[in-house]
Amino acid sequence: MASLIATGVLAGCTEREIILPGERLGVREVLQNNDAADAASLDNITVAANVPAASNNAAWPQSHVSPSARITNAALSANLTPIWSTSIGQGDKRRARIITDPVVADGRIFTIDSAGRVSATSTGGEALWSYSLVPLRDDASQALAGGLAYDNGRLYVTSGFGTLSAVDAATGNEIWTQRLQDTATGAPTVFGGLVYVVAGDSTAWAVEAEDGRVRWQSDGLGDVSNVAGAAPPSVNDTHVVFSFGSGAVQGAFRQGGLRLWSADIVGARKGFAIALVDDITGYPVIAGNTVYAGNHSGRVVALNVNSGERLWTAQHGAMDPIWPAGNSVYFVSDLNELIRLDATEGNQIWAVDLPGYEPVRRPQRRRDSAFTNHGPIMAGGNLIVASSDGLIRSFDPTSGDLVSQTEIRGGATTRPVVANGTLYVVSTNGVLHAYR
Repeated sequence: MASLIATGVLAGCTEREIILPGERLGVREVLQNNDAADAASLDNITVAANVPAASNNAAWPQSHVSPSARITNAALSANLTPIWSTSIGQGDKRRARIITDPVVADGRIFTIDSAGRVSATSTGGEALWSYSLVPLRDDASQALAGGLAYDNGRLYVTSGFGTLSAVDAATGNEIWTQRLQDTATGAPTVFGGLVYVVAGDSTAWAVEAEDGRVRWQSDGLGDVSNVAGAAPPSVNDTHVVFSFGSGAVQGAFRQGGLRLWSADIVGARKGFAIALVDDITGYPVIAGNTVYAGNHSGRVVALNVNSGERLWTAQHGAMDPIWPAGNSVYFVSDLNELIRLDATEGNQIWAVDLPGYEPVRRPQRRRDSAFTNHGPIMAGGNLIVASSDGLIRSFDPTSGDLVSQTEIRGGATTRPVVANGTLYVVSTNGVLHAYR
């Protein structure tokens, strides 16, 4: 019986294999995303950037996402020299990170460390005052810190413990606190007597700057696949633009909160684990009648601020807010590149590599931890990116060429800001550095 079975098997093996005609494709190839390959195949070109002249700014009061707060090209020396550094408190820990960019106003630099301590430092590096955002019955490890915005002698502070507070910028004394019913790790935006903020990545708030009373609220959709720190709302004279954890961007009338439009930023790089995070990490930025925004997973879009109509889509993600200047927009991509796009069409002009992953130290691991690149901002006619690898780099906005680099001990953990010709940035060890 066994011999009969063996004979049958051998007989089956002698049958000629039928080879079907046509092109052969790997079974995994159709699942791969060609965005990265297509982008890499583009040649960098040189196009005049039409960068505006540098102007001296006395303050950097809040995020640059709103036109009223943005200094397109702040005055700054081309060759930076460190002038002082001072501790602001606890640095980055495994479960606690500094996620707050400094703001500068009235001769003070305001920061928040990874333990939720708000501090004011003089422009000479002297500690002025500090206070903790952590409630008495809670622990700093239970929530992340929030963000900062300054206006008219007051510092507005959000926290992961669900509060928005107004603080006297000169003394650090609390003026009022509004409970937001959810975490508030993103920076607020102040404009026209109102403070705008997103809580829980899903609810937009407009609060009276004078006394903390709620003007209006608007609900969006949250998501669990998010990064720490919600986007600061972007505001112009008429509109306010929010983004939510679901990947939606929403435009509304800023005074009454009437919703005008909503647009979802969808699309991702297939085959990349980071594409599973669809949060809006390229915070919405208003420039003229256009809103620029990008997600974590591989898309940057331009929208009409009045209607939400999509003007163009680029096959890149944005890890930090986009910087519009002249005829271009600049951003750090999800593939650790500094990229310049044409602001009108969205076409790539150039892309240059930024630090990606730390060198592998253990053979059994394919990669060690990743570097983070913060920025860009434009100052002194150059694009500036501060990286956790320990360098602050300046790039030519026309060609993308590296112009200079300056050491920052410990590596950067915030975006740089510039005021009165001085650049300020916080390092991973909780130190505020000043360069001129």
